[in-house]
Amino acid sequence: MRKTLLATAMSAIFALSACSDNTAPTQAETTPSAVENTEVTSSNPFFQPSSLQYQAPDFSAIKDDHFLPAFAEGMSRHMAEVEAIANNPEEPTFENTLVALEKSGEMLGRVARVFYNLSGTDSNEKRREIQSELAPKMAAHSDNINLNPALFARIKTIYDNRNDLELDAESTRLAEVYYERFVRAGAELTEEQKTAIRALNEEHSTLTNKFSQNQLAETKNIAVVVDSKEELAGLSEAQITAAANAANAAGHEGKYLLSITNTTRQPVLSQLDNRELRKRVWEASAYRGQSGEFDSTPIVSRLAQLRAERAKLLGYENWATYGLEAQMAKTPEAVFDMLGSMVPAVVENTKQELADINAMIKQQGGDFEAEPWDWEYYAELVRQAKYDLDEDEVKQYFEFNRVLEDGAFYTLNRFYGVRFEPRPDLPVYHPDVKAYEVFDADGTSMAIFYADYFARDGKRGGAWMSSFVGQSHLLGTKPVVVNVMNIPKAPDGEPTLISYDHTTTIFHELGHGVHGMFSNVNYPTLAGTSVSRDFVEFPSTFEEDWAQHPEVLPNYAKHYETGEPIPKELLDKVLRSRSFNQGYDTLEYMSAALLDMEWHSLSADAPLQNVNEFEAAALKKHGVDLAAVPPRYKSTFFSHSMGGGYSAGYYAYMWSEILAADAYAYVQSRGGLTRENGDHYRKNILEVGNSRPTMDSYKAFRGQEPTTDALLIRRGLKTKVD
Repeated sequence: MRKTLLATAMSAIFALSACSDNTAPTQAETTPSAVENTEVTSSNPFFQPSSLQYQAPDFSAIKDDHFLPAFAEGMSRHMAEVEAIANNPEEPTFENTLVALEKSGEMLGRVARVFYNLSGTDSNEKRREIQSELAPKMAAHSDNINLNPALFARIKTIYDNRNDLELDAESTRLAEVYYERFVRAGAELTEEQKTAIRALNEEHSTLTNKFSQNQLAETKNIAVVVDSKEELAGLSEAQITAAANAANAAGHEGKYLLSITNTTRQPVLSQLDNRELRKRVWEASAYRGQSGEFDSTPIVSRLAQLRAERAKLLGYENWATYGLEAQMAKTPEAVFDMLGSMVPAVVENTKQELADINAMIKQQGGDFEAEPWDWEYYAELVRQAKYDLDEDEVKQYFEFNRVLEDGAFYTLNRFYGVRFEPRPDLPVYHPDVKAYEVFDADGTSMAIFYADYFARDGKRGGAWMSSFVGQSHLLGTKPVVVNVMNIPKAPDGEPTLISYDHTTTIFHELGHGVHGMFSNVNYPTLAGTSVSRDFVEFPSTFEEDWAQHPEVLPNYAKHYETGEPIPKELLDKVLRSRSFNQGYDTLEYMSAALLDMEWHSLSADAPLQNVNEFEAAALKKHGVDLAAVPPRYKSTFFSHSMGGGYSAGYYAYMWSEILAADAYAYVQSRGGLTRENGDHYRKNILEVGNSRPTMDSYKAFRGQEPTTDALLIRRGLKTKVD
């Protein structure tokens, strides 16, 4: 998943968002029970800021036993700070209220950022236990802030008088963001309603945590064990070796293990000749979370109902209406209109692709119609026939380190002037992680960047960016950022050769990375990626297209052994093939986005839904129910929608792509990969975070609102701008 998911947990604490959950415990009750008698000592690395550069975490000193005491102390300190602000006898001012809130919670932020990052990238049983214990208590902590009437009264006073306080534009924006978030959290509810919302929040927090833990556990549980090498026909020797090593590590000596990634379709399906094995792999993916110990079907149904009930308490028709109000899209109708307008063309394209695939099946001697587990395999054969393109041949020119350093880092240097220098002296949380220091064009050190790109046990699926330290002039902090992916790592001693899709994902996540690293604002609440969901994917998607830029691609697309550049004929085939299978790619995404919107359009009075029946009805309603093309995510493993911060928000990728395609086309019209263009984009988009409305930022960069022309071209549905 291409998203900074730590923000989901962190926003409830530090941005004081509306996503907090719990009953109303006393302050003592927010302290984890496991540490009530723990002595506070200097040996706990979280009790003081890290002494490493930019307060980067000292992973060499951090132990799992440090987390609960640090959370307990962090929550206690934070609540004391908040109570002092709320009960300040002086008249509320911007400084003694909002600035004071921005400075509060330092220790809690320090431990939470490390813990929640490690819970996603390097989880273990102990960390999962801690996460379960913390979920309701952290939510209660957030509720105790968001629903504090004295604190809200001070915030409202500043908000009401903001135009008379002679505040600068960023400070005015901060006052507006705080007020809106407190109102959306329930600050204006009656005490009876607040009690009700706390109860909903407690259950919601517990269930979202359980959903996420089920997903992580199920991913390991459903890995497909293969008995013989012969069944793996179609895979490369390196892939077979990796499968054998994975099986040995999992206790299946002499066998082979195929891991399941987080989406419904699986990359390995494009290569496996054995149709029965393809079916096993697909079913392991598609039916996960629907039975057994990690059954998430009741969780999904109840989460949708809880969100609807919460929305009703806050005065909204449903959760989608509540959620979209704070986004660029504003209303569910706008999202349904955007997606619905594309359905006919996308379905038509997909049906033509399906016809080509069924023709290929018959050409290969098959007497069956394509099922979901067949699509990727026969689509690859169709692509080879259309473009004479061999994916294994292509991968020879996309060696991981070269893609990262001579591709993505090179682009950022050309466009923004920044450079990445390895920092092997900085401790990391796993041997596969590499640390870099980032220097600006004038040689000034500006950030620390961690690269964590390889798949492993204990890491949840997908790809994302997050922060260990956020940027803030007020706090004097510089960014410490991490990018995470799940690229299969080659066996020791062999190069990791990656697909072009993984290549563009590296560029994508670094787009999130620079959004965090280039942040240049005063207040942490407004910094970096703290923007609406349907804007946050714009900077990342914008970076993707540089991967194929004619000045970038030749710099990194070189044969891993000879160093020879990718032949022009092969490169042309790769680029032409980018529009191949776009019907499928777009439809599986849109199906998931529509499913997410339908779950969150339920009213509070709707009964609990049967998950499979609801999915089928939702897809049929919108005309996207093609059996061979299931949604990219089904509900029981749809972490964006059910376990993460994208509930009623998965549409954001398409919405952001409109901005990204328009912006990229605009930059190309102004000379392309130049420092002038990069500095203009950086100044108006990346540096400002949420310090002004996001459309204002886009218009400051572009001079106008975006159009969809460039998106249609990017998706291969239009050849030129009219």
